Amino acid sequence: MSQTVTTKRARSLLAAISVGLGLALASPALAAEGQHEAKDISFSFEGPFGTFDRAQLQRGYQVYKEVCSACHSMHLLYFRNLGEPGGPEFPEEQVKAIAAGYQIQAGPNEDGEMFERPGLPSDHFPSPYPNPNAARAANGGALPPDLSLITKARPGWFGTFNQLVYGIGGPQYVYSVLTGYEDPPADVAASGPAGKAYNPYFAAGPWIGMPKPLNDGQVTYQDGTEATVDQMARDVSTFLAWAAEPKMEQRKELGFQVLIYIAILSVLLYLTKQRIWSRIGQH
Repeated sequence: MSQTVTTKRARSLLAAISVGLGLALASPALAAEGQHEAKDISFSFEGPFGTFDRAQLQRGYQVYKEVCSACHSMHLLYFRNLGEPGGPEFPEEQVKAIAAGYQIQAGPNEDGEMFERPGLPSDHFPSPYPNPNAARAANGGALPPDLSLITKARPGWFGTFNQLVYGIGGPQYVYSVLTGYEDPPADVAASGPAGKAYNPYFAAGPWIGMPKPLNDGQVTYQDGTEATVDQMARDVSTFLAWAAEPKMEQRKELGFQVLIYIAILSVLLYLTKQRIWSRIGQH
């Protein structure tokens, strides 16, 4: 009797595991019904030894400032971060000039009134709107998301094992959305909501409230790089990946040092164990 019950429980457990694995493996197909998986592109900062390209980070900031900041905030980022090691590493004077180019609401003053002043390196990036309601009113009811952690909040790859191996693909998601605007298929074009664009890479899509933000030649890069849609999308995706994890390079370096320490410690412990047990064996 007990053996029969145990067998049934084992079968139930195996069935549950099979269903779970099936769902994990099938998740890309399930996700594809409402959203395409992100385009498979590579970045210099990927992998255990990947690093950020400083020139690309600087170009990415330029794209954010001249294009994205008109609608999107980055409230977790300070101007001083632009000059810190591991990031765009703008010179100190340039960081001050970038900050001073913004007007920051401050106060109250001695009269109890708020006032505006030039930005300082210690200030947050300011929001383009005074409050969320104003942002919705300016964007047809849609609230533009803050971009501080967008590459961590939006997965581009689907499937448990896929994400385990390759990560969530957040930068790829941003790139795919920026370059993924298409003409809608004929069978869905008529049913599309007014004022929306068709983008099958958009997480809540395929209809998106943001018009196509990038066009060739939209910015003039200071280093002379040609500003194609592909180039601008790559650059700003890299900048947003850094903004979401500004200490990534230091974390990887520390992790590598820890692995070396563990390897050396393991060898020493093995040699110690061999020496101790060789003495015991002699007795």
